Amino acid sequence: MAKTAKRKRALENQARRLAATHKTKQAQASQIIHFRLLAFVLAAVISGITFFEWGAMAWLPVTAVAFVPFVALVIWHRRVDTAVTRLHLYHQIKQTHLARLALDWDTLPPPLPAPERLEHPFAIDLDLVGARSLHQLLDTTVSQQGSERLRDWLLETNPDPAIIAQRQALVAELIPQVRFRDRLVLQAMLVSGDGRFSGQALTNWLAQTTPPSQYRRPLLVLSALAVLNIVAGFLFPAAGLPDLSLITWPLYLGLYLLWGFRQTGALLRDTLTLQDALETAQVVFGFLERNHYGRSPHLQALCAPFQDEAARPSTYIRRVSRLSAGAGAVQNPILGFILNVFVPWNLFFAYQIARCRQELAQRLLLWLDVWYELEALNSLAAFAWLNPDTATFPTIVERGSHFSARQMGHPLVSPPTRVCNDVTISEPGTVYIITGSNMAGKSTFLRTIGVNLALAYAGGPVLAAEMQTSLFRLFASIRVADSLTDGFSFFYAEVRRLQQLLAALPVDEARPLFFLIDEIFRGTNNRERLIGSRAYIRALAESSGLGLIATHDLELVHLAEENGRIHNYHFRDDVADGRMVFDYTLHPGPCPTTNALKIMQLAGLPVGDEVMG
Repeated sequence: MAKTAKRKRALENQARRLAATHKTKQAQASQIIHFRLLAFVLAAVISGITFFEWGAMAWLPVTAVAFVPFVALVIWHRRVDTAVTRLHLYHQIKQTHLARLALDWDTLPPPLPAPERLEHPFAIDLDLVGARSLHQLLDTTVSQQGSERLRDWLLETNPDPAIIAQRQALVAELIPQVRFRDRLVLQAMLVSGDGRFSGQALTNWLAQTTPPSQYRRPLLVLSALAVLNIVAGFLFPAAGLPDLSLITWPLYLGLYLLWGFRQTGALLRDTLTLQDALETAQVVFGFLERNHYGRSPHLQALCAPFQDEAARPSTYIRRVSRLSAGAGAVQNPILGFILNVFVPWNLFFAYQIARCRQELAQRLLLWLDVWYELEALNSLAAFAWLNPDTATFPTIVERGSHFSARQMGHPLVSPPTRVCNDVTISEPGTVYIITGSNMAGKSTFLRTIGVNLALAYAGGPVLAAEMQTSLFRLFASIRVADSLTDGFSFFYAEVRRLQQLLAALPVDEARPLFFLIDEIFRGTNNRERLIGSRAYIRALAESSGLGLIATHDLELVHLAEENGRIHNYHFRDDVADGRMVFDYTLHPGPCPTTNALKIMQLAGLPVGDEVMG
């Protein structure tokens, strides 16, 4: 763990330096505010004295010169204030990295809420989504869509080897590029504030299909009438000709009321709501435009849309921003009325915005997509960078049924207490029965395998010294809950879950089902649980799937004697100095001990005379 410790010390030093610099800059900003006030008062005094002593002719140039120091201080203060904000956010980024290392959930950004009724074969069972989940631990994204993309990768049920290989190559290039990854986060945070950026408003705006041609003809007619109004109202009378504006102006206003407001209102309103989203996109896209990717060929290919000289994102977005600002001028009812009475202001900007939107329709969606992709990839790269001693890329085997890992650990278990294990499971129908006492680590071991498979299929690094896996369909029955809403008892909910697992076994022979089951049929009595469990495990051993079952029922270990596909492993416990001790290490064979009565006895509960020692 030497590299991880070194990385942690480096982050702590960076955080301290950033905090100190931030404090210095804050003090500097406070001083500048006082200097600004002093400069303003002095400039105002000089301006007043000049006006009363030497008159208006001398007052204007003297005032202009007197206020130069004040203006300079205002510009300086803005720069220092921006630096203060950047330093605060950069310090926050470093602190969040440290929180990921320490599993300090209270410091980590809040996760995306998990869907209330998520029908998924392993998401909830493996703690992949929601609070204190793998998704929350990994998620360094700022955009909601980037976070959702990372979540979708972790929940992948049909992994594609080509996509996995592509993501692995991109993540490998991003791992050492700490500055790039942190600055991408910083750029988005600078303009999006404390909340998440959402590109949905931009996507909805692009989805509108009103063509520019719908505005062209009304614009030409009304523009001609506007010119005629000016000529007929001002030039004709000056030349001694009759004032025809008494005819053209009512015609212009009538047609404008008929065409202009009816056609432009919705478009202009929608465009005006995009200001914040456009500002965020402009800052992030500008950063990606300016960055160089020469030594990262996969990253260069991904970011190629930002490097196209003929279609720079910043150029298009600045254009939309200018048009949006022009359209926003009519937000003032009086100014809007005056402008539109003389010229078809709304119609002109609606036409220009529609043209720009048509040109942007495919490009902006592509730019947003690349940004979301980068954010998700950066999350996986940050995880690898923070765990250099334990994170590695798995080898994906496209055919067969094989899973093996050496020194595999659970990323949601704190490093000081994390115990890594070796495991190999292959051949269709293989079932590992994992026995062991309460709190010995059976459920955590099942989740360790599932979480690392989810990471592998997402294209990210796994927490293991080495891992090789085929492409499986993952299914878990670890955290089953009853449903009062649907009228399901715990036992019936468990039966439904296990039935879904059994039904999924023969669906795709090319990609076998990898199952993880904890405490089979725990919701019924001992006799029926044992009968049902034996039958269910025998059915699993005759299938094309493979996996592990954790159980307290030691009677189930005898199934290995009748079927060569069933194997026994266990976790051990001991009592030392009056307390339970666990090594959390996987051992071959059935568990030789139980500890339920020991735990009850240590807690002071009556256990009867059967308890020895």
